Amino acid sequence: MGTTNAGLLKWLKECEQLLTPDRVVWMDGSEEQLEKIRAEAVKTREMIRLNPEKLPSCYLHRTRPNDVARVEGRTFICSRREEDAGPTNHWCDPKEMYARLYDIARGSYKGRTMYIIPYSMGPIDSPLAKFGVEVTDSKYVVLNMAIMTRTGQAVLDKLGDSDDWVRGLHASCDIDPEKRYICQFPEDNTIISVNSAYGGNVLLGKKCFALRIASYQGWKEGWMAEHMLILGLENPKGEVRYLAAAFPSACGKTNLAMLIPPKYFRDQGYKVWTVGDDIAWMRIGPDGKLYAINPENGFFGVAPGTNEHSNPNALATTKSGSIFTNVAYNPKDGTVWWEGLTKEIPDELIDWKGNPWKSSQFVKSDKSTCAANPNSRFTAPAKNCPCISPTFEKGVAVPISALVFGGRRAKCAPLVYQSRDWVHGVFVGSIMASETTAAASGAVGVVRRDPMAMLPFCGYHMGDYFQHWLDMGKKLGDKAPKIFNVNWFRTDEDGNFLWPGFGDNMRVLNWILDRCDGKADAVETPIGYLPRPEDIDTTDLDVPPEVMKELLTVDKEIWRGETREIEEHYKKFGDKLPKELRQQLDELEARLA
Repeated sequence: MGTTNAGLLKWLKECEQLLTPDRVVWMDGSEEQLEKIRAEAVKTREMIRLNPEKLPSCYLHRTRPNDVARVEGRTFICSRREEDAGPTNHWCDPKEMYARLYDIARGSYKGRTMYIIPYSMGPIDSPLAKFGVEVTDSKYVVLNMAIMTRTGQAVLDKLGDSDDWVRGLHASCDIDPEKRYICQFPEDNTIISVNSAYGGNVLLGKKCFALRIASYQGWKEGWMAEHMLILGLENPKGEVRYLAAAFPSACGKTNLAMLIPPKYFRDQGYKVWTVGDDIAWMRIGPDGKLYAINPENGFFGVAPGTNEHSNPNALATTKSGSIFTNVAYNPKDGTVWWEGLTKEIPDELIDWKGNPWKSSQFVKSDKSTCAANPNSRFTAPAKNCPCISPTFEKGVAVPISALVFGGRRAKCAPLVYQSRDWVHGVFVGSIMASETTAAASGAVGVVRRDPMAMLPFCGYHMGDYFQHWLDMGKKLGDKAPKIFNVNWFRTDEDGNFLWPGFGDNMRVLNWILDRCDGKADAVETPIGYLPRPEDIDTTDLDVPPEVMKELLTVDKEIWRGETREIEEHYKKFGDKLPKELRQQLDELEARLA
């Protein structure tokens, strides 16, 4: 391993002096080196090797019970001015936070190894790629980053002497939740994470870099880092059109990214290609259109609920070279299990905390009785996915025809509608919301606003973020993607879903892409353009015409109540709320009057 990058070498020396490791290891990206670390992790019981015949090259890892999810309350945007972090982020003065973090991390690598991971977000040779270096004392982080990113000497070769790289320092310390901090310093291209070993807090290329830091970089450099899946829909003529879509959690994002078309469409030759399931980096190309890449190299997915019915492609992706975190272990055959994986619940397992577990103790309504943690995860190589797009490994950015927003709304939003124009589309994204379900703690049906699904991930003031979207629209002009909103979760009076969802969502995607091509009709409503019930192809679908009509109904009274909630939502952005969005709300109220 080698580099002459003076800035990088200076920073690494400072890290070593601060952390005082017993030894230093550079990750070169070779399988031989990774296999050696896997063997060490098994020897120290940090990981359990799973059945090599049923799950080849797969491992199980357990975090501590106090460290199982992202911690929004301990996540900070440390911009030099508090107003630049905005009202939706926790802020601390950078000087104060650096001092606090260095005090916590000082000497914490004593008796441990300092691993240096040079990594690329995006294919290394892609013009849209960005580079980072993460220092960690965790073998789990090393092995996950090798799945989620491209790592090794090739990154250093491409970086050269450039200073355009993100510094990432992770220190496991004592896994003390009272001293746990995940901090982004956007103006310094720096991330520091201490006292956590859970993936979302310590795989610093993921949310920390690919969204919080990258959203700030995109703002300053004229591109976009978005919490969006990317998929390609191939028609029977072999033409592939791409869309990017943003959803809050529990709204079927990964399922949509890996959608399997209904048999009726498959028989005609329709296919869906997965480019990415979580993050999209988008730039304007030489032809003036918007192009996207998935900066990640793997999937960090939620295990519970993933099965042969809900997402067979995701399940197939986990079958080799994967790391499972906080799922249950089946000692009988050396495999893993989680709630929803199979209808049959195994009689005896080892639960996610490492304790013996019997199926008789499971109570469906009580998450604490689950064998797998409700936020248990799999880290799987994207190349394993049966429907991974041919563009993925080539590093080719794909042209985006449509941008889609969505949420979980029982009555408010129709199945699908198109925004009136780009500015109205930004308005639609800025008011995105989901209703809480019985799966979450607290009251059911509470509306939570999550603009563009970026609320926890925007690395700067969200008012400036909205303005950046508006500015990108001006640059794109008439080549801008069309913007849509979908809602798979509309219910009847008894709370039953009206739309079947899953693969049948492709019927809606077809209408969306036909609208982009000017091939489909729509009717104008106060909230935007809606298909007529007959515009959605329902062949072989057991959804009666009256239900389709209900799915595409706009209730003005409900929407008038919605505008009052949007008014409150917008107040938090103060003077930073772009006047165009304020005007969009006024115009919506007028159309509903």
